[in-house]
Amino acid sequence: MTYEQMAYYYDQLMEDAPYDDWIDFTGQTIRSCGKDIDSIVDLGCGTGQITTRLSQLGYRMTGVDNSGAMLSVAEQRASQIDVPVQWLQQDLRELNGIVDQDMAISFCDVINYITKEEDVYTVFENAASVLKQGGLFVFDVHSLFHVEHHLVNQTFAVVSDDISYIWFCQEGDGPGDMYHDLTFFVRDQEQFNRFDEWHHQRTFSIDFYNQALKQAGFDIQSVSADFSLHPNDHENEAERLFITAVKRSE
Repeated sequence: MTYEQMAYYYDQLMEDAPYDDWIDFTGQTIRSCGKDIDSIVDLGCGTGQITTRLSQLGYRMTGVDNSGAMLSVAEQRASQIDVPVQWLQQDLRELNGIVDQDMAISFCDVINYITKEEDVYTVFENAASVLKQGGLFVFDVHSLFHVEHHLVNQTFAVVSDDISYIWFCQEGDGPGDMYHDLTFFVRDQEQFNRFDEWHHQRTFSIDFYNQALKQAGFDIQSVSADFSLHPNDHENEAERLFITAVKRSE
C-alpha cells in the first residue's frame, strides 16, 4: 500500500525537503490575504512535518492523512516536541467531522495523488465543507511543464550508507499523468532489505483547477509558483504551482 512501508523512512528520504519554505509561504499568504487565522487543517499531512511546525507557531492544527503508518510517525513527532495536534485518518475524498476551520492547506504533492477529474471536484468540495465562509484553501501541485520536462520517462537514484532507492518515473495515459516505480534498499544490521512501492500521480491544467474550485464554492485569489506570492509566467519553467482560493460567502 502506498506509503505504508515507506512511512518509517520518509523523513530520512525527505530530509532536504523545503519544509521551512512551506511554512514561510503559509505565513505570507495569511498576511497578504489579511485574514485572522486561528485554526488550520492540513489535508494529507504525512508525517506531520508542516503540521507540527505550524502548531509550534500557535495555530490550532488538525492533521488528516489516509495512511495510518504516516500518522503514527506524525503523532510521535508531536508528542516529542509537546505540541497539540488532532490527528485523523481519513481519505480526502471522504472527509467528515471537520468544520469551521479558518484555513485548509495541502502541500507537498498531495493534490497530485488525486488523479481522477471527478475526485478532484470531490476533494475541493470537501475542502470547502471544512471551512468557514471566507476561509482560505491553499495547495500546491507540480506544473505540467515540470512533469513533462523533468519527471516522466526519467530515472533517479540515491545511494547512502543506510538507505538507497531507484525511482523510475513512467509516462501515463495523458499530459500530466505519471507512475512512480520505486525500489528501496534499507540497511538492517549487516544486510539490506528491499521493498517496492508504486505511486500514481497526475497534474491538471490551471484552468481545470480553477473550474473545479469555482464549482466547489471558491473564488481564486492567486496562482503563483515556486514559493513566491508574486504572479509570474507560472506555466513556463515553473516546478511547483501554488493556488490560493477563498470560500465564497453564501
